[in-house]
Amino acid sequence: MTDTMRAYVIKELGGPERLELSEIPRPLPRDGWVLIRNRAFGLNRSEWFTRRGESPSVKFPRVLGIECVGEVVAAPGCNLPVGQRVAAMMGGMGRQFDGSYAEYVLAPQQNVFPLQTHLEWKLLGALPEMLQTVHGSLYTGLEIKRAKNLLVRGATSSIGFAAISLARSAGLEVTATTRSSAKSDELKAAGATHVIVDDGALAKIARTIYPDGYDRVLELVGTTTLLDSLQAARRGGIVCMTGILGGKWSLPEFHPMGDIPTGVKLTSYSGEASDITRAELQRYVSLVESGELPLKLGTSFVFEKLRDAHIMMDENRANGKIVIEFV
Repeated sequence: MTDTMRAYVIKELGGPERLELSEIPRPLPRDGWVLIRNRAFGLNRSEWFTRRGESPSVKFPRVLGIECVGEVVAAPGCNLPVGQRVAAMMGGMGRQFDGSYAEYVLAPQQNVFPLQTHLEWKLLGALPEMLQTVHGSLYTGLEIKRAKNLLVRGATSSIGFAAISLARSAGLEVTATTRSSAKSDELKAAGATHVIVDDGALAKIARTIYPDGYDRVLELVGTTTLLDSLQAARRGGIVCMTGILGGKWSLPEFHPMGDIPTGVKLTSYSGEASDITRAELQRYVSLVESGELPLKLGTSFVFEKLRDAHIMMDENRANGKIVIEFV
């Protein structure tokens, strides 16, 4: 094993061309951290925002990437054997320290999850951040153990499809939204009982299904539809904003007394890896492996084509989770 590795380094904000494939020093093992031979990783919208300069806390130059799957190379003081399959995510990856756009990744022990699975790397690489985000949104943000139904807005995204699957496995009835009626059958096949074609104002349509409003609403489009989503929730219901598929972080004007219906709770989810346990992540991975938890995957790219993957994300052509694989 050489002392260097290939990695995409971003030195200044901009488009995909700012991701420079470079030869840089390989991270050195240190106590309490895990050195991972990277095998695959999913792309995430947060990396897109960072590349464009919309994550002001991230300092360049930086190797982006907030998740990966691979094998343990060294783990001093961590009780993880060499060769163990693991997932690593968040905890500052690709933000406070270099992340997964590289052949090797050094991550804190608390953000590394040992996994027992025979899934191919390409499929496994799509799962960690997606499963963690959906699990956290449903159980921490939306507290679905006290709910019977869920509206998923932006359901044709990879997170949306995962939310349908996990919510259905938890016993909830799910309504999914899409901007294209052509995707209705796909959403129903994924487990949605109802599908609403979203023209930007769906609260009235939603209340034809549940006149009193929904128990829970998962907002994946973001601030462009958030106010309307609040109108779809029942009194005592919860709306959780997790996604920003609409591309906007903030509302130009927000009037809580008028915009939040009486008794409706508004929250958000942008949690950490600590919101899911090793056992919970392993259970979900095992369900995927057995075919009991269907998920929506997009295009995969080899590592050398990472820029092309970012172009696809720029153009909103992903149609599922984009995965980068080392071959």
